[in-house]
Amino acid sequence: MDSLKRRITAALSALKSHIFSHRLQWTAVSAIIVVFFCGYVILLSPPPDFPSGSIIIVESGISAPAVAKELHDAHVISHPALLEIVLRFCGKSDSIQAGAYRFQTPQNLLIVAYRIIIGEYGIPPSRITFPEGTTVRDMAIQASEIFPRVYFDDFISAGKKYEGYLFPDTYLFPLTSDTETIVNKMRENFNTKTASISWDVRSSGHSLSDIVTMASLVEKEARTVVNKRIVAGILWNRLELGMPLQVDAVFGYIFDRDTYSPSLADLKVDSPYNTYTNKGLPPGPICNPGLESIESVLHPTKTNYLYYLTGKDGAMHYAATFAGHQANREKYLY
Repeated sequence: MDSLKRRITAALSALKSHIFSHRLQWTAVSAIIVVFFCGYVILLSPPPDFPSGSIIIVESGISAPAVAKELHDAHVISHPALLEIVLRFCGKSDSIQAGAYRFQTPQNLLIVAYRIIIGEYGIPPSRITFPEGTTVRDMAIQASEIFPRVYFDDFISAGKKYEGYLFPDTYLFPLTSDTETIVNKMRENFNTKTASISWDVRSSGHSLSDIVTMASLVEKEARTVVNKRIVAGILWNRLELGMPLQVDAVFGYIFDRDTYSPSLADLKVDSPYNTYTNKGLPPGPICNPGLESIESVLHPTKTNYLYYLTGKDGAMHYAATFAGHQANREKYLY
């Protein structure tokens, strides 16, 4: 019996020692977990003065140390050196996505790193619509009011040579888009939208430049497809006969104004765009026409009309002779 008691006592003692040993191990593991957690909180957690809702702009080509400093100075992260380490570990220290980042709520350093690596900006793209017939000047005004990095003069400088070839449409651009980005996108869109009519252009007997220039006149002179095709036919008729086009819309372009009811003095202005004093097409488009106007120029309605006007009734009226045109003026304008 004594022998059995001794064995039981020894077994209990060994079990107690084993349990104590495991407790020490679990205590050590728990201590390590606590240390790591505290380290995570201290090193990775956002600063207490995190700029919630603020927009931080990361410039193109910025280095990892520079972006780490910028985010630290903006109170987005607490430890810039740690962000550099994370970016280098991910192999992304040279491929940070530039743009405007909105940090709506505090986020830890790992999430911030992930966002600047993949370009998760947190800002929906800005929508801008350029209507058909918009000039580069109009576009410059619109874009410079929406995008902080677009300046009126820069847009004019970059876009003026593409007047007529910046396709009017609705676009979505990041808030940090610059003039070059916007102009290039609109040029690409023009090429895409006009690709389907390239054969029509080639078979028209006119150059693309002439087609776009004529379409810009038609865009400003008529509103409906029916009228656009009739007006296009009239303007082609005038060109064939060697008549001046006498398009009033050019004066809005010449004088940079929205209205273009020319005065007698305007009709004599010395400008290559003056279609009263110069025969043929103006040297370039006077606006950026839509596809509807371009197609109307390619497929005009053939008539014997040479004159047109928009009456006080809002309708367009046509005539084959100058006498008929004068009659229309008396009837619909006065």
